[in-house]
Amino acid sequence: MNKLKQRWGITSNFQLIIIFIVFAVTGSSSAWLSKPFCEWLGVTKEDFGGWFTLIRLIIIFPIYQVLLVAIGTLFGQFQFFWKFEKKMLKSMGLGFLFKD
Repeated sequence: MNKLKQRWGITSNFQLIIIFIVFAVTGSSSAWLSKPFCEWLGVTKEDFGGWFTLIRLIIIFPIYQVLLVAIGTLFGQFQFFWKFEKKMLKSMGLGFLFKD
């Protein structure tokens, strides 16, 4: 855990626990929200077959990104999750979305 705390620039175990909770809540929430969102878009397993899982993951991704920062903010960790979000999106080639 100390390597993770050092890598993320965290000093307390409490903050690490809060961050883990935010990741858990965000993952569960985005997966839960993707079902009604897919239904709203008309994306069903019957229509897309084997592609359904891939399409649903693509739909979950932006939901997860927004929820991560929002839920992180509710838990008082906006700074950490905003930096985390920017770093992740930059590594995916989406760094043009952020001004430095």
